[in-house]
Amino acid sequence: MVYDYLVVGAGIYGATFAQQMHKNGYKVLVIDQRDHLGGNIYTKEIEGINVHVYGPHIFHTSNKRVWDYVNQFATFNNFINSPLAIYKNQLFNLPFNMNTFNQMWNVLTPQEAMDMIDQQRRKNYVEFPSNLEEQAINLVGFEIYDKLIKGYTEKQWGRSCTELSPSIIKRLPVRFTYDNNYFNDRYQGIPIGGYTQMIQSMLDGIEVRLKTNYLIDREKLNRMAKTIVYTGPIDAFYDYAEGVLEYRSLRFEHQVVDIENFQGNAVINYTEREVPYTRIIEHKHFEFGKQVKTVVSKEYPDSWSLGKEAYYPINDEKNNALYELYKSKTVKDAKFIFGGRLAEYKYYDMDKVIESALATVEAELTRTKADE
Repeated sequence: MVYDYLVVGAGIYGATFAQQMHKNGYKVLVIDQRDHLGGNIYTKEIEGINVHVYGPHIFHTSNKRVWDYVNQFATFNNFINSPLAIYKNQLFNLPFNMNTFNQMWNVLTPQEAMDMIDQQRRKNYVEFPSNLEEQAINLVGFEIYDKLIKGYTEKQWGRSCTELSPSIIKRLPVRFTYDNNYFNDRYQGIPIGGYTQMIQSMLDGIEVRLKTNYLIDREKLNRMAKTIVYTGPIDAFYDYAEGVLEYRSLRFEHQVVDIENFQGNAVINYTEREVPYTRIIEHKHFEFGKQVKTVVSKEYPDSWSLGKEAYYPINDEKNNALYELYKSKTVKDAKFIFGGRLAEYKYYDMDKVIESALATVEAELTRTKADE
């Protein structure tokens, strides 16, 4: 065995684990089947603009330990996520706040907005919501649901809102202040120079092999390290023995536009069901770019099948039960550590991925010291 740890996946979980174990004196090899670092937070420079190739990623956290950790590897700007929504050529601020309510109903005070929402709730209120539509109307009334939630959500998930779990929307931010900051977290920003540079800095001094598929050559790779840290799809690791976990996918159309400013905002959502894409991203605005050209990306929700990029786990009863079967197998594999969104079949914000990886590192250091 040449390495103490083989880390499968050069995304943010794998990079965090590898960086910490390397820092503690262990020999680490990182592999990834893609031809680039960073997993889905990969950014590629096009026309001097750092393009979020797999969709926009805004780093936000209230965990100072995590914020201090990432700031070792990048300088973060002061970008505040303030997306807009378009419905039938009318613009609305997101998240739902007093600006949204003013644009929707011309109300000026929080009490006026609450009264309007309460009036709409009373007409449609369901005490125990059984689906997303009922839950959304309970939260914000019918009109906001109908114009700004329904079409977007049905495009995103490929199903009617009446067929979706109410849990998807329980954390929907609703504010009765004039505040367009989407996140409530204390710390927020984008790494200047892009996420790829941040991951490169995290992996400085660590051997990395790209275009290396672990599942194809696992017997040889397993012999190279004492412990394997696996961040890929958990069902693929076990050769889909219990069945295939389901996801929603995305596809992107990236375009260089020969103007300085295309839409004036980093992200604009298109909430009408008839518009095939869910949002347009203009990447230069993440870093306040002044380039003479711009790069925009249309984001299209897509069905998923094996071979497509897995973005959002379908955490319904059937798939969660299937995941639990796979999870029970991992307990028996002492040589392996499983972590990250695909291995845990869980949608993770970036800061939570890092929290999880750091906790795993602490447990692993405790274990190795006990063994010594």
